[in-house]
Amino acid sequence: MIAARYHDATKHHFNQFARSLGYLDWATQPDPFRRYEGATVRELPRPSASPAPVPYSSIYSFDVPPQPVTEQSIGEFLRCSMGLSAWKQFGQSRWALRVNPSSGNLHPTEAWILHDGRTWHYAPREHVLEERCVLDTRPWKDHFFVALTSLVWREAWKYGERAFRYCQHDTGHALGALRFAAAMLGWRMFILPHWSDAQLATVLGLDRDIDFGGAEREEPECIAAVCRDPGSGMRDPRFEPDALVQGARGGVWFGRANQLSPHRIEWPVIDEVSIATRYPGHPAESKPSTVNSIGAPTPGSRNARDVILQRRSALAFDPSGWLRRDTFISMLQRLRPPAPPWDLIDWPPHVHLALFVHRVQDVTPGVYAYLRDDAVLEEWRASMRAEFLWEAVSAGLWLLVPIDAGRLANRLSCDQDIAEDGFFSLGMIARFDEPLRTRGEWFYRRLFWECGLIGQALYLEAEAAGARATGIGCYYDEPVHEALGLTGHTWQSLYHFSMGLPIDDTRLTTEPGYSWEAGRS
Repeated sequence: MIAARYHDATKHHFNQFARSLGYLDWATQPDPFRRYEGATVRELPRPSASPAPVPYSSIYSFDVPPQPVTEQSIGEFLRCSMGLSAWKQFGQSRWALRVNPSSGNLHPTEAWILHDGRTWHYAPREHVLEERCVLDTRPWKDHFFVALTSLVWREAWKYGERAFRYCQHDTGHALGALRFAAAMLGWRMFILPHWSDAQLATVLGLDRDIDFGGAEREEPECIAAVCRDPGSGMRDPRFEPDALVQGARGGVWFGRANQLSPHRIEWPVIDEVSIATRYPGHPAESKPSTVNSIGAPTPGSRNARDVILQRRSALAFDPSGWLRRDTFISMLQRLRPPAPPWDLIDWPPHVHLALFVHRVQDVTPGVYAYLRDDAVLEEWRASMRAEFLWEAVSAGLWLLVPIDAGRLANRLSCDQDIAEDGFFSLGMIARFDEPLRTRGEWFYRRLFWECGLIGQALYLEAEAAGARATGIGCYYDEPVHEALGLTGHTWQSLYHFSMGLPIDDTRLTTEPGYSWEAGRS
């Protein structure tokens, strides 16, 4: 199985990291912004005042009145999911931060909108849409599509062969960012399982001849429907691909993609796994998750938009910070279906958490398991170390061993203090062999998307609680499994994460993501 071979080949070990260039070649650093020269540019409306506030807790509860689907609301949807959150500067260096997080702030993920029968590429630096093709002439009143693609070279430039993993993490984070922005506008959103990657590539123009391919190839990831009607579902005939694919094949295309780098390094193993994990489409009816939600509203009345736009990835934590127990438990409960973002996907939880709890009030420091589906309890107990306690703490949360887990978390996460100095850190452990064998290798990507969705929910929970979080893509794979007693490929660690009280770098200056937002209340 190509996906499993790739996964094993890109593991970090105590004495050896996954293959990469080994240094940063600044002469070939990819352009972080894709543009299409010659495409018609449509500026998205800029609100003259801040939109009406939506309580943060409401984005989980389906009680926000749906906004009309207009250019202005689509602009707000993109601004609060894939737009710029700030500009940072140190000395002569200036760089953008985005609402959706990314490994190394490299941002391989591109967003596309299909609306009113046209394919549009979103350009976040200018907050504009670029018209690529007219697919259909029918007006679309109450729905549109959003699609995601990956420019893997942006990650491979720094991370080499492991970059494909990180692109999938980032797709999951972007999906979460999009789903929460849709919820803030009262919209439903769900990935469409009957679209193949080949169909998506055709509608986005990714399969057309371009001046440069290879490492700069743009990889299709997924397409989702966004709609006002709460009764719409994945099988709505409006969401079928055939007419749009036909329109793309016969349409006139506009624009030429900008070149990201003058020179590139090819990583054949990434090409191989990209091809092996492309989604063929699934005409059969998918089965949504049946796990019951046990989530509780986060205390307080934070504005959802403020929380979403203030999200940042922490660079360091103050080890004197503590998290309240009830906030910690509430955060974990957000990670269970079916509330957003979990209504976005059509598979039950495959990813569960191994937690290293350091500083949570009235919670014993130690190693814990958090099960996002209670049905997996006996299977996990049988898979892990026999000496673990499995002492129930709250719904889904089990104490495995009471110890000071700080140094262990640090060591397993590539010797990074950020895994030790926060309130807690965690590893996301995915059911691996079974879904790849029964569903297909394409599900390898979706396991990482699920991890990214978990991470995005925790990012917002951290901001809402006045804390900060960060994803950790660098960890020692097999030592994580050994620490938990996991053997074989039944379960695999796919992502690490940490949360704590941030230490801000006062050397950096900060400006708004868009100059036209400066000074707005």
